[in-house]
Amino acid sequence: MKQSAIVIDKRDNVAMALRKLERGEYIQLKIEDRIIDITLSQTIPCKHKFALKDIELGGAIIKYGEVIGLATRKIIKGGHTHVHNVEGLKGRGDKQ
Repeated sequence: MKQSAIVIDKRDNVAMALRKLERGEYIQLKIEDRIIDITLSQTIPCKHKFALKDIELGGAIIKYGEVIGLATRKIIKGGHTHVHNVEGLKGRGDKQ
């Protein structure tokens, strides 16, 4: 079975879609010795992120094992995680 998404680092709370993923699609990801089951709440474009767990308003978005942004609203598990609901931190001198 072809992999549908990838988690870069075990500390990440988002995964990246390796193809367009449809709303309602069931994804199972193995991260080290744990399995995460996710039913996508939104369509996720290829190479976009989705939440592996609920992320509260102001919560850290973690990819590559690093905080890359903050949630500008609550993001539910399986939700599209992108510029519409994330304030980026990388490349900003005022928020490092």
